[in-house]
Amino acid sequence: MTTTLGERSPLKPLAGIPRELSTMFRPHLDALAEEMIEEILAGIPEYSRPQDEEYARLVRLAVEGALRQFVDLIMDPGSSWEPVAAVYREIGWAEAREGRSLDVLQTSMRLGARVAWRRFAAESERYNISRGVLAGIAEAIFQFLDEIARAATEGYTKAREQEAGELEHRRRRLLDLLLAEPPAAPQAVADLARLAQWRVPRTVAAVVLYERRRRPFSPPSLPPEVLADVNRREPCLLVPDPEGPGRGRMLESALRDWVAALGPTVRTEDAARSLRWAREALPLARRGILPSDRLIRCAEHMPALVVFKDEELVRAVAELRLAPLKNVRPRHRERLMQTLLACVQNGFNATEVASRLHVHPQTVRYRLHQLEELFGERLYEPSLRLELEMVLTVWLTAPPEAQSID
Repeated sequence: MTTTLGERSPLKPLAGIPRELSTMFRPHLDALAEEMIEEILAGIPEYSRPQDEEYARLVRLAVEGALRQFVDLIMDPGSSWEPVAAVYREIGWAEAREGRSLDVLQTSMRLGARVAWRRFAAESERYNISRGVLAGIAEAIFQFLDEIARAATEGYTKAREQEAGELEHRRRRLLDLLLAEPPAAPQAVADLARLAQWRVPRTVAAVVLYERRRRPFSPPSLPPEVLADVNRREPCLLVPDPEGPGRGRMLESALRDWVAALGPTVRTEDAARSLRWAREALPLARRGILPSDRLIRCAEHMPALVVFKDEELVRAVAELRLAPLKNVRPRHRERLMQTLLACVQNGFNATEVASRLHVHPQTVRYRLHQLEELFGERLYEPSLRLELEMVLTVWLTAPPEAQSID
């Protein structure tokens, strides 16, 4: 049966040890504690700290507490484990805070247990302790060792979880600070970055994202230098050195379960600007205007982002510029619009337009002749081309009910 520190459940081997041995062993505990401490400090260099009085006190408390607890359990196998459990949880917590492996602590406990067993075995002849009782003491020592090791592990794990939580909290605060408008003071960023264990880069890019609704939820697996918070209302990331080798592949792989828009690369102090453009791109991806099957790089879609920046204004201009098409039948009007957009984007080259629209060049020429009749000589004015490209891009992405021209 496995016991847990803090419970009043006895160790099985202790039940067979005569209680009077507790009285016999107790006078030797101080000397045994000194021997154990000496052996631990000699065998574990990390624990040898002559100038650290608090740490020396903790080591002594652990050794003396364990010895007293063990002897108390011989006298009363049902006595509480909690006093020594609390000490070893504190030790485990301290080891984690010191940044050491739990292996160091476990090695020290094994050294102490070996010294204790050696002393108990040596005293067994003087007190005429039978081999059966001695075997019970040995089994009890090692089971006791397992239990205090369990308590130390609990403290160690709690400290690690606490440290991870503190670091994650600092990184989220740093992300908020970097994306704030107006920009935070450079010294404030530098101070928090140091606490968050994040090296401030020269350039960054913001990413906003939403899940593709796949189940179960799959948080992105990102390298530690990427600041991330996917649990906020608007999940986002901040990627340092976004133009660096392998950065794009890393994001593509990590965000495969997310629709993600990567803002343009900017100086770190301008991170909020990158975030603004990424925020502009994501709604367009939801509407199907920008491709959402891969990472959306805003730098590759700037014309669309600029056009849709003030969609209401563009539609107002469209009412004016596309007025010649208002009397054309809706179905044929859309074909003419698609042809006109392809023409202004390809310099009115019928062959290239035909290839893009997958029609015959003669079909393009026929439609272009109709457009000339509707728009007149203004159709070829350079000043009108940019406006036509903008309004047609927006108009042709609108739902059918919004494509009417009054």
